[in-house]
Amino acid sequence: MTATTQDIQEPRPGKAGKPGKAGKRARLRSRRTVAVLACGSLATAGIAGAAAGPLSLRSAQASSHREAPQISGQPEYDTTDVYAYQSPDKPDTTTLTVNWWPFAEPAGGPNFYKFATDAQYDVHVDSDGDGQGDLIYRWTFKDNYRSGDTFLYNTGQVTSLDDKDLNFYQTYDIDLLRLKDQKVVSSTKVADNLIAAPSNVGKASMPDYQKLRDQAVRPVAGGAKSFAGQADDPFFLDLRAFDLLYGGDLSEVGRDTLAGYNVQSVALQVPTSTLRQSAAQPVIGVWSTTQRKNASGGWSQVSRLANPLVNELVVPVKDKDRFNASAPWNDAQFLKYVTDPELARLIEKIYGIKAPALPRKDLIQAFLTGVPKLNQPPNVRPAEALRLNTSIQPTDQPKRLGVLDGDNAGYPNGRRLTDDVVDISLQVVEGELVGQKNDLGDAVDANDRAFGKTFPYLALPTSGSEGPLAKKNGGDSTNGSGQGSTNQSARLQTGLRPQDSGTGDDDTVLIASASAGAAGLVLAGVGLLWLRANRRSRAGR
Repeated sequence: MTATTQDIQEPRPGKAGKPGKAGKRARLRSRRTVAVLACGSLATAGIAGAAAGPLSLRSAQASSHREAPQISGQPEYDTTDVYAYQSPDKPDTTTLTVNWWPFAEPAGGPNFYKFATDAQYDVHVDSDGDGQGDLIYRWTFKDNYRSGDTFLYNTGQVTSLDDKDLNFYQTYDIDLLRLKDQKVVSSTKVADNLIAAPSNVGKASMPDYQKLRDQAVRPVAGGAKSFAGQADDPFFLDLRAFDLLYGGDLSEVGRDTLAGYNVQSVALQVPTSTLRQSAAQPVIGVWSTTQRKNASGGWSQVSRLANPLVNELVVPVKDKDRFNASAPWNDAQFLKYVTDPELARLIEKIYGIKAPALPRKDLIQAFLTGVPKLNQPPNVRPAEALRLNTSIQPTDQPKRLGVLDGDNAGYPNGRRLTDDVVDISLQVVEGELVGQKNDLGDAVDANDRAFGKTFPYLALPTSGSEGPLAKKNGGDSTNGSGQGSTNQSARLQTGLRPQDSGTGDDDTVLIASASAGAAGLVLAGVGLLWLRANRRSRAGR
């Protein structure tokens, strides 16, 4: 029940300032409304608490990848990460990868996960450093159903992308737009009506998901390769940074809190010569935007991303939505947040590590202009873009700290899947580039799943059938990989965090939730009794 303005408005006074009949009736309506609202709220809270049970602990962790208030409730449009790097097995090509839909729980059926059909997913490439895109690769998607007479995502075992048992699938186009002075001067169709890889429903539905992934990799116009579909989230970090920076004493580090979640990915491998201005000017700037169709039939930009963690940890809440709707060309408006970063002040306050002197010109290079003699183009305009020097060849032995560890093929020169951008960013914010050496990090140094050796390099998505299964013949439960029961399986069953003991805590949570539900029902009953007593007392007047 919702309270209206009429329900809660002040009653009009009667003669001599005393409430008249209308005032009495309004006051009684107000009391009844408050009582019903209270009963409904208490009962709803109690029942919700009982229904949520131990899962409520886990849901509170999801604080990253949702970097701005407006986009946090629109996962299909929410960009999680952008990658740009020289392809390790084809060094004359550049791989561009962008992910959306954070925290996709693998078993989230029956509809599972997809790209939005009212969106334009764009990857911008700036080849001259002026903060304007010279090329845009644009992905658009379409939903397809083989039958509307079933609730099933797949009606049987799926062995190929064109299998009739794959009831729902998406197709996509890629268009290459060429721009001058931020206006489109030409458009070329790069891919037409390709099939995206589906969500990994589980081993019973998709016994050979690798085959489906392989079929989703397709050659496209211009000597390029394309992939679109679900993948394991390649970003690895401990999100408990948001618990006042790892618990206030670094006790909350070392767990990849994105492990087991999937994302929606697009990847494009193109000849490097297509992207850069020339061999003499090999530096490109890359960023992604998502446009959503608005009520007037036009397009509104709702997400933007280049360097990792900038909108999350550099831009304050009041400007996050504005950043998502803006263009790199206008990034001077956010300059003060780079030259005086809040994160450095927080670390100094909590851990006593002195923040570097202001203004932070080193961070301007890291996030806005590129580093001189590494990835800074001539006559650069400061703009937040992932800058990649395409003349630097990939290495067979990438170092997770990239440039900080002498590996110039890694972040912040572009971004590879294996780059530990959290440790790199923490160390840079604390002054690594200005001589304040430190070893800050979150103790998560690699992804939970191995990356591939060939395009699209992304790890396969976690299957919906992974996790605890029923015990057979008194034996241990197994997960979807056939492995024995693990602490992770126990956590999925009880909702406990890894640092919890796992002995009795699950019962405590369940009992507390059930008690809250029972209390809500009791309070609801008390409220109803109050209403009845109130009616009886009025009838006896």
